[in-house]
Amino acid sequence: MKAEEIDKKFDAGESIVEYLDISKDRRPKQAQKRVNVDFPLWMIHLLDKEAKRLGVPRQSIIKIWLAERLQQSAG
Repeated sequence: MKAEEIDKKFDAGESIVEYLDISKDRRPKQAQKRVNVDFPLWMIHLLDKEAKRLGVPRQSIIKIWLAERLQQSAG
């Protein structure tokens, strides 16, 4: 299918997912690297309490809070 046909389908609100090859899809600036961080037990308990309250994993709370703080610092 030509790009113009895909554009028409997209502009018409039709799904074009079947025409995309996402097998090599990348997310710029979203590459991940695993790190290990040691937290005091009191922090873990509070993180777990907040994560349970929000219904998300502990890791999500940590990522969100770090991202918010980094964005504030970046100004």
